[in-house]
Amino acid sequence: MSTTGTEQPTVQVFPDREALGRKAGDDIAAELRRRLAQQDGVRMIFAAAPSQQETLARLRVAEGIDWSRVTAFHMDEYVGLPADAPQRFAAWLNKALFDHVPFGKVHLLDPTEDLAADVRQYADELASAPIDLVVLGIGVNGHIAFNDPPDADLDDPEPVRVVELAEASRRQQVDDECFDRIEDVPTTAITLTVPRLLDAERLFCVVPGALKANAVRAALTDPIGPACPATVLRRHADCTLYLDKESAAHVR
Repeated sequence: MSTTGTEQPTVQVFPDREALGRKAGDDIAAELRRRLAQQDGVRMIFAAAPSQQETLARLRVAEGIDWSRVTAFHMDEYVGLPADAPQRFAAWLNKALFDHVPFGKVHLLDPTEDLAADVRQYADELASAPIDLVVLGIGVNGHIAFNDPPDADLDDPEPVRVVELAEASRRQQVDDECFDRIEDVPTTAITLTVPRLLDAERLFCVVPGALKANAVRAALTDPIGPACPATVLRRHADCTLYLDKESAAHVR
């Protein structure tokens, strides 16, 4: 996998988010089957967001996958929410995917009062073997995971860190109906950093919806930099971007 120079993601556009989800889910399943036929196991990272719902619904009914040989991680989590809060990303992924198929192991971010220890532990788990696949999205402000503009470090030396969330990212959680009010959205999170995500061999980037159209355009055409962290996807040699007609509105 190359993370130098400038690549261009493979872009696929579909008439609606249901068709997008079917194709993305089928492609992820096919890649899992291919890798499991060649190696002992697969390690993969998942984003947690309503934008991923259709893709994960398709993936969880895919046939011919030995899930017992798949290890899962998720890429970010709020700090400060109760352990049983339904808004936690771990809870969302459990409901959307992890509770439906028998993964061999699922590593969940679980912030405690000792955030430094939480960060070290998760970083160590990620580093114990290569990451094969990442299933991610793009935020309305161009963030990937919770690496927000304008301060995202595209060359961050750390694999995991605690970050303060941009207002646009917090507002997106309300627009996605995950929270009733922006005041309810935590201001702090743990996130995988940009280089940690790009270390994976293959990226599946799933981005439906009109609210993402400007971020998608920027990701594909703006200069690579922290003003739109998703521009860094153009440094990766094997990234597929799945769009629907709405999110692709400004893409030629």
